[in-house]
Amino acid sequence: MKIPVRDGTLLSADLYRPETADPVPVLVRRTPYGKSGSPGGASVDGLRLVRAGYALLVQDVRGRFASGGAFEPYWNEAADGADTVAWAVGRPWCDGSAGLFGRSYEAMAALLAAAERPPGLGAVVPHVAGSGFDEGWTRQGGAFQLGFVLYWVLYDLLLDGAGLEGADLAEVAGSVDRIDELYRDPEAASELLDRLAPYWRQWREHPGGHPYWRRAAPRDAYAGIDVPALHLTGWYDIFLAGALENYRGIRECGTDSRLVVGPWSHCVTGGIFPQRRYGLAADEDRLDVTGLHLDHFDRHLRGRGGAPEPEPVRLFVTGADTWRAFPDWPVPGTGELLLHLDGRRLTPGPAPVAAGADRLRHDPADPVPTTGGATALPGQFTGGDCGPLDQREVERRADVLCFTGEPLAAPLTVVGDTVLTVYVTPDAAGADVTGKLVDVHPGGRAELLCDGIRRLGPAAGADGPAAPGGPVEVTVRLGAVGHVFRAGHRVRVEVASSNAPRFDVHPPVLAHHTVHHGGGHPSRLLLPRLAGG
Repeated sequence: MKIPVRDGTLLSADLYRPETADPVPVLVRRTPYGKSGSPGGASVDGLRLVRAGYALLVQDVRGRFASGGAFEPYWNEAADGADTVAWAVGRPWCDGSAGLFGRSYEAMAALLAAAERPPGLGAVVPHVAGSGFDEGWTRQGGAFQLGFVLYWVLYDLLLDGAGLEGADLAEVAGSVDRIDELYRDPEAASELLDRLAPYWRQWREHPGGHPYWRRAAPRDAYAGIDVPALHLTGWYDIFLAGALENYRGIRECGTDSRLVVGPWSHCVTGGIFPQRRYGLAADEDRLDVTGLHLDHFDRHLRGRGGAPEPEPVRLFVTGADTWRAFPDWPVPGTGELLLHLDGRRLTPGPAPVAAGADRLRHDPADPVPTTGGATALPGQFTGGDCGPLDQREVERRADVLCFTGEPLAAPLTVVGDTVLTVYVTPDAAGADVTGKLVDVHPGGRAELLCDGIRRLGPAAGADGPAAPGGPVEVTVRLGAVGHVFRAGHRVRVEVASSNAPRFDVHPPVLAHHTVHHGGGHPSRLLLPRLAGG
C-alpha cells in the first residue's frame, strides 16, 4: 500500500493483520533495509506480534526500495514517521492506538517520530538506538568511525536498495570487495561516494556538535517523547552510549523509561563470541526479545499485565554471567574507585609521588589494529571482529602501553561508565589517545571490556590550546560496563594512539607523543565500583 505524507510523497508499506474483523492496535516499523524481509526485523518475530492481536505495518523509508522521494539519511524520519502513525491510527482496522519499534537506524527513526507526538502513539521500543547521528554514530570522541560508516554506506545503503545498476552497481560491489584497501585510503572512494552518496562528504566535513546534526537528534527531542520507552542494547553494541543516554534523557523528562543490556554486539545476539560464551541465558532468543516487545505494548496500548516490574533496569553482568535488576542507570550505590598509572602498574590510593613518562610512537602506515570491542565491521555477522577478544597480540606492540593492577584478593563489581584521564604531550601535528579496559585472567587471557578515543587537533589540547611542548589533560570515555573482575584477575588499561580501521587514523604523518603519570600529572582510571556487589 502507498501512504501519503505531508509533502505528498508516497511511502510504500506492507500490512499484516490478525484474523479478526475487530479493530486492533497497530505496530509500526520503518526501515531503510527493505520491508520485504522478515516483518519484525532481525530480532523480533513479526508474525508472532500479529498472532498476538496486533496489526503490523512495515514501511520502506523515503527514497528506499518501493517508497517515493529521495533518500537522505536521518533528515525525514521524524515527519515521515509521525505522518505514517497518524495515517495508520485513522484506518478502520486500527483501534486508534499505535506503537513504534525497530532496530538500529529503525530505532532512531522511531524515537524521532515519537518526539513529534503523533495521535494515537502509546509506546515505543528502540532497539540498539543511538542518541544522535554525530557523536556515537559517525564519530566518537572527535574521531570518525571509519570502519562502521564506510561499510554501512557501501554495503547497506548503496549495494542494496539504492536502485543502482550497470557500471555503478559493479563499482560499488568492487568497493565492498576491497574494503580493507579503502580503510587504508578512504580518499580512493571519494569520487564514487560524491556521486552516489553525497551525504558522506557532509558527514566528514561537519564535526560533532555542529548545528548540521540537530536536524535529527533524539537527544535534542527527549522532552517531546511522552510515551513509555523500552530500550534494548548490548555491552559491545556500537551505539551503547546512545541507548544509555536515551534511557536517562527520557526518564529525566518524567516519562517511563526502561532498559535492558545484554552481552551482545550490534549483530551478535546469541551471547556466543569466538573466544567467549556467556551461557544460554545470554541469548536474545532465550531472553525472548519478542516477548519483551509484547509485554511493553500490551501494558501501554491495551492496559494488560500486572504491576510494572519494580526495577526498570535489567543488566547482564559479565564475569558473573547472570542477569541482575537495578533501580536506575547510573546504578545507585556505586562509588568511585581510582587506579593511578604508576610506571606500568595500576595502583589504588593516592597518586604516586614519583613522576614517570612513556614515549608513544604513531605510524599512520602501521596503526594499532582494531581487535574486538564495540565494532560493526565487515566480519560482524560472524562476530569475528567484535566483542571480548583477547588483546595479548596487540599488547605485544611497542606502540601500546599497558598498565596492570595486582591480582584481586576479592571480586570487584564495576557497573557504570568508565573513564581514563591521562596527561599527554601531543605531537604538534595532533594526536589520538585511545584507551581500553581489559580483564586479565589468571592464565593470561586479556579480555577486552570496553574502549574509547579522544582526538586532539594540531597544537591543541583536549579542551583548548596547549602550551607549546606542555602536557594536556585528556579525558577518554572508555564506555559502560556491568562486569565482575573475579578474584585472582587483574585490571588493565591500555593506552595507544590509534585503533584502525574502527577510527580513521590521525594525524596522517609520523608523530610522537609522551604519556605522563605520577608527580604533577596524576593519570588515572576511574571505575564505578558497586558497593556490596
